[in-house]
Amino acid sequence: MNYRSHKNKALSGKPVLSWFISLVIVLSIIGLILLGNWQLNRLDWKLALIERIENRVSATAVTAPSKEHWPTINREKDEYRHVSVHGKFLHEKETLVWAITEHGNGYWVLTPLITANQETVLINRGYVPIDAANPSKRLAGQIKGDVTIVGLLRIDEPNGIPLRDNKPSAEHWYSRDIAAIAQARSLKNVAPYFIDADNADNPSGLPIGGLTLVNHRNSHLLYALTWYGLALLLAIMTVRVIRLERKKP
Repeated sequence: MNYRSHKNKALSGKPVLSWFISLVIVLSIIGLILLGNWQLNRLDWKLALIERIENRVSATAVTAPSKEHWPTINREKDEYRHVSVHGKFLHEKETLVWAITEHGNGYWVLTPLITANQETVLINRGYVPIDAANPSKRLAGQIKGDVTIVGLLRIDEPNGIPLRDNKPSAEHWYSRDIAAIAQARSLKNVAPYFIDADNADNPSGLPIGGLTLVNHRNSHLLYALTWYGLALLLAIMTVRVIRLERKKP
C-alpha cells in the first residue's frame, strides 16, 4: 500500500524506523523522564534535610550524647547538632590534622576531652597556622582545669581524603578519623563523633574556632533539568530524522 504526502508524492508503507529502534527510543524517553522525576523527589528530600540542619545549627546547645546513646548516632539525624560538653582537656594527646581554611594552610587541633563519667570526646578546638603547630608556641591556649565546650557535633571521617590517606605512624593526618586517632593516642571509651568548637576566644587567640563550613551541595534540580532536556532532545532528533527520511525520493 502507498500513501500520498501533502505534495502528492507516493510514500512507501514501510515505516521510517524499525520497530526495534522505535521501541528503544520510546523506552529511552520514558526512562529519561523517570530519572528527572526521581531527581525532583531527591530535591524535595535534600531541601528538607538542609532545613533540618540549619535548624540544628541555630538551636540552643544541648548536652552532647553520652555513651548510652552512642550506638544510635548517625549522620542524617545528628550531624551539626548544637551541643555542649564539660570536662578536662588531655593536651598531651592532641592530634594535628591538615587544614585548608580562610586563614590559610595549617592544622586542626584535635584534643581529647575527658568527662566526669570518664567518657572521651575529641574536640576540634580550631585552626592553628603551620608555624604554631608545636604546642610550645601556643602555651597560653593549652587551657587547664574544667572547661565547657560548645560547638557542632560532627561525624567520623575515616581513612583520609581523596589521594591522601592518614598515616598514623608518621603523624600525617588528613581527616578527623576517630578510631585511628583513638588507637594512636591510646584513648579509651571514645565517642563516635567529634565536636567542632565554636568561636569562643582562646587565650593567645589560638586555636581559632568557629570555622566549620556547613556546606549543602544540592545539584538535584540541575540533574533533573539535564534528564528532562535529554528526553526532549531525543524526541526532537527522532522527529527530525523521520521528516528527513520521508523527504528522500
